[in-house]
Amino acid sequence: MKKRLFLSLSLAYGVAALIGNPPMVAPAHAGSHSTTGPTVVALGDSLTQGYGLVEQEGFVPQLRAWLADNGAGDVRVVNAGVSGDTTAGGLSRVAWTLTPDVDAMIVALGGNDMLRGTDPATTRANIDGILAEADKAGVAVLLVGMQAPGNYGPDYKRDFEAIWPDMAEKHDTLLAESFFKGLGEGDDPSAMRAYFQPDGIHPNAEGVKKVVEGLGPHVLDLIARIPDAAG
Repeated sequence: MKKRLFLSLSLAYGVAALIGNPPMVAPAHAGSHSTTGPTVVALGDSLTQGYGLVEQEGFVPQLRAWLADNGAGDVRVVNAGVSGDTTAGGLSRVAWTLTPDVDAMIVALGGNDMLRGTDPATTRANIDGILAEADKAGVAVLLVGMQAPGNYGPDYKRDFEAIWPDMAEKHDTLLAESFFKGLGEGDDPSAMRAYFQPDGIHPNAEGVKKVVEGLGPHVLDLIARIPDAAG
């Protein structure tokens, strides 16, 4: 049931990201705070951007708060989420996103590729390119996985879902199973509505809180990979 929930949510957010949401880049300084620690960039789509939420309720601000509560308050997290973005879009902007002050990156892209039925080989090449840029910049990465619904066929599902573990292994990145893992088992889909905005697609503030609780430990592992981050 949990995997089914991941699949339905992944497809749903792809629909919302493509319909009626113009691409926007949140300024790197938006909601940022002065720190002396490492900088982590979150490269993603509308889920990362915080669509439909006031700034402090979005994924990046809530992640900052979670990190502060868990001993990493000196970490600066930059919102590089673009509503409607694909892996191709991420590849086109990753090089200039990885400025010299960036120490690590969260990559949460692929849902819109899935919705468009993008050839998994193309998505794979884009993710590979994004991670190659991170390698070139010497930046640690947390790759957030993506699942495909069965209606695309078993071959598509197999090839698409294999991208993230394969690329994580190739580039020695950390891997999180799904952006939505923190929402839990969810045997009753109707209970999940409490964690979503009225569109039934994007998480509300409480839903984002659970998403952050699920991904937060992975982000701590990411920070631990940054040289001298413990200091």
